Amino acid sequence: MRRTATAVWNGSGKEGNGHLTTASTVLDKTQYSFSSRFENGTGTNPEELMAAAHAGCFSMKLSFVLGAAGFTPDEIHTDCAITLDNGAITKSELTLKAKVPGITAEQFQECAADAKANCPVSKAYNCEITLDATLL
Repeated sequence: MRRTATAVWNGSGKEGNGHLTTASTVLDKTQYSFSSRFENGTGTNPEELMAAAHAGCFSMKLSFVLGAAGFTPDEIHTDCAITLDNGAITKSELTLKAKVPGITAEQFQECAADAKANCPVSKAYNCEITLDATLL
């Protein structure tokens, strides 16, 4: 499987701007700029997209791990914060809240740790990854 996206940038790093498009067109010439990346400007940025990718991948992996352990989650809610520090991605912080009928707290933590370690995005990121997992 292969997925694609395109970035187009015009101008200098600080004054320029660009847009991102994915093959699925979920992103379709979505704006990004210095302002949207390093300030509070309109548009997306690579770190926001990395956070979405990690939250989504982790949540799906956890669903598979739970299923293999005999549990079906009612809901998996994952937030992710990516830290950009001095020009490097240094941290991905996952915050999980999940409703999983019949699971013990210990089983839940084991499944969450497995998903954190083994989701494809976790494996791709070369930074510290933390997980705060809460069973509701």
